[in-house]
Amino acid sequence: MQFGQIRQSRALNPASILVLVLIYALFWFGTLNYRHLIPSDEGRYAEIAREMLVTGDWVTPRYNGYKYFEKPPLQIWATATAFNFFGIGDWQARLWTALTGFLTILFIGFTGARIYSARAGWLAAIALASSPMWVIGGHINSLDMGLSAFLVAALCSLLLAQTSQNSTDIRKWMWACWAFMALATLSKGVIGVAIPGMVFVIYSITAWDWKIWGRLHIVSGTILFLAITAPWFVLVAQRNPEFLEFFFIHEHLQRFTQKAHSRTGPIYYFLPLLLLGFLPWIAQAPSAIAQAWRERKREFSSGWLLTCWFVIIMGFFSISQSKLPGYIIPVFPALALLVGHHLDRNLGFSNSLGLPWKLQVLFFAILGCIGFFFLGEVGKQARPDEIESYAQYTYWVIAALITLIAFSLLAFMRSNGNGLNSITSFACGFFLCAMIAGTGHETLGRAVSGIDLVEKIKASIPEKVNFYSVRILDHTVPFYLGRTMTMVEFPDELEFGVKQEPELWLPTLDAFIERWREDQTAYALMVPEQYIELQKLNIPMQEVGRDSRRVIVKHPESISTSSQ
Repeated sequence: MQFGQIRQSRALNPASILVLVLIYALFWFGTLNYRHLIPSDEGRYAEIAREMLVTGDWVTPRYNGYKYFEKPPLQIWATATAFNFFGIGDWQARLWTALTGFLTILFIGFTGARIYSARAGWLAAIALASSPMWVIGGHINSLDMGLSAFLVAALCSLLLAQTSQNSTDIRKWMWACWAFMALATLSKGVIGVAIPGMVFVIYSITAWDWKIWGRLHIVSGTILFLAITAPWFVLVAQRNPEFLEFFFIHEHLQRFTQKAHSRTGPIYYFLPLLLLGFLPWIAQAPSAIAQAWRERKREFSSGWLLTCWFVIIMGFFSISQSKLPGYIIPVFPALALLVGHHLDRNLGFSNSLGLPWKLQVLFFAILGCIGFFFLGEVGKQARPDEIESYAQYTYWVIAALITLIAFSLLAFMRSNGNGLNSITSFACGFFLCAMIAGTGHETLGRAVSGIDLVEKIKASIPEKVNFYSVRILDHTVPFYLGRTMTMVEFPDELEFGVKQEPELWLPTLDAFIERWREDQTAYALMVPEQYIELQKLNIPMQEVGRDSRRVIVKHPESISTSSQ
C-alpha cells in the first residue's frame, strides 16, 4: 500500500462520512417547508410553474396569465412536475433548487477525490456545504442555484475528462460537459455556454495550452448540445414570433450592456458578497489560488482552470450593467475545490494543523461573541408594524451565534489532535449557523409573503370571478390564491407580456373604474394608499382583508349576485 493510501485510510472513515451526509441531507431538505415564499423570485417562479401545470402549456411560459420569456423553462418544468407529483406548496417550489444544490456538493466531493485525493474531495465538499451563500441559495426558489449547479457540473466533467488517461472516459465526460452546458442554457439562457467558453479561452491563453482543444469532442458535443436545447427554442419561436428578439436582444445583450433593468452597482459590488458567501474559508483562498498559479504550466492544470473560472465570473459580472447577488454563486464550488486541495496538502501525512488554523477558528469564536453586541441593530430599520417580527428573529440570530461559537471552540480543541476532525467540526458549525439564521427569516418573510392575508380570505372568494391587480404586481398572492390577476395601468416586469396581448389588461385606472362598475362580481388587489384614493372617488368597494402591505376588496354587489 502506498503512503498516500495509508494517509487516506487513517483520515477518512466511510461509515462516519455516510452518517454525516445523511444528517446533512435531513437538515438540508427538512427545512424547505418551514418558510413561506417571499418576493420576488420565489413567488414568481412558483406561480409560473403553477400556471404551466394548470394550463397544460409546457412551451410558452406565462406569469399572471401573460407571456413571460425572460428565462428558459427548465426549472419551471421541474417545479411543475414536482407540483404534479407532490401537490402545490412551498417545499415543492423549492425542491429543484435544493436538489441541484445538494447534488452539486456531492459532485464536488467526487471530482475532488478523482483529480486530487479522497481527503481533498471530502474537504472540498464540506467547504462548499458550509459556505453561507451556497446554503442560503440552495433554499431560495430562484434560477441562480439551478444554473450554478449545471455550470459547475460542466466544469467538473471537463476536469474529469482532461485528467483521465482513458480515451473512452475522456469522450464520455466531455459529452457530459456538453450536456450540462445545454441544461445550464435551458436554465437561464446563453450564459450557460458563454461562461464555460470564456473560461476555457482564457485558460488556454494564460496556460498556453492549445493541445486541449483537440480533446473537447467539439463536433459530437455541439450536436448533443443542440439536440438538448434546440427543440424548445424552435417550438417557442414557432408559436411566438416575438420571442427571439426579446430573449436574445433584450434579455441578454441589453441586460449586460445597458442599465434598463435598474440593477446597477459599483464595480466592487460582488466583493462583499464573496467575503460573506465564502466566509469560513476565505482565509485559505489566496494561498490556494497562489498554489494554482505555481502549477499552471503543467500539461493540464486543474487548479489553474478553477482559478480562471473564479476570476472570469467575478470579472464578467462586475463589469456588467446588471448585478444581483446570485450571479456569483457559481464561483463557490470552484473555490471549494481549490481550498479542499490546499487544506489537504497542509494536513500532509501528519493530519495535523498549525497555528494559523487555530487562530482562524478562535477568531470566529470571538467574532460570534462580538455578534451579541450588535443584536440591537437588527430591528432598527424595521417598520413600526414589524418591530415584533424583528424581535422574534433576534432569538434565531442568538441561536445561530451560539452554534457558531460552540463548534468553533470544538474545532479549536480538536486542532491539536486530528486536523480533519477539526476542519469538519468548523464546517458543521458554519452550516448550522447559516441554516438557523436562514430558516428563522420566516419571522420577517411571513409579512411580505402575503400568506396570512390569503389564508383569511381565500375560502370566501368564489372560484370564477375576475381578479384585478391595481397598479401593483404582487409576487406571492397569486400563487397562494391559486389564480391569475388582470393587470391595471402598471404592468411592472410584465410590460412585454401586456404588449403582446393588450386585450388581457387595463392600461389606465379610468379603464379599470369603468370595468369595475360593470363587473359586479369582481375582486381587486392594491396597496392601502391606492384603496384610500379610490374611496375618495366614491368607487363602490368593500374591503375583504388587508395586511400591512396590501388590501383585497370586492364589489359590494358581489354579495347579492352570488346569493341569487
